[in-house]
Amino acid sequence: MIAYVTFGVDDLAAAKRFYTAFLPALGYELEEGPEGLSFALPVAPGEVPVLPEFYVKPTFNKQPASAGNGTMVAFEAQGQSQVQALHAAALAAGGLDEGAPGFRPNYGPRFYVGYLRDPQGNKIALFSSNPDEPGRDD
Repeated sequence: MIAYVTFGVDDLAAAKRFYTAFLPALGYELEEGPEGLSFALPVAPGEVPVLPEFYVKPTFNKQPASAGNGTMVAFEAQGQSQVQALHAAALAAGGLDEGAPGFRPNYGPRFYVGYLRDPQGNKIALFSSNPDEPGRDD
């Protein structure tokens, strides 16, 4: 099981604008600390945390951050309209479009996805596979 994912960034303020444009709408709560941003789903007392958590921080070795070639983190939305809205919000918050929301011929008929790059160049997917919504072939 993946416990957490960390992206290194050079501009923490730009990263905060980008990630707070859509992660809170997916239920993630932001905790800011001296070492960066931590996003986690809320946990009721006595319950086990929902993993993975997502961290955005300056690099540990103090060298410039770089995006991983072939690396991507995907966040699941509740439906196609939420994918569209969050993709637009992330673009407005400084993200770069890597693929407008929609169905892709190489994926399953219910996999609706939009792709972005954060201000540092890290790749993000916002997707929904909601069985209650029309699929690609409907």
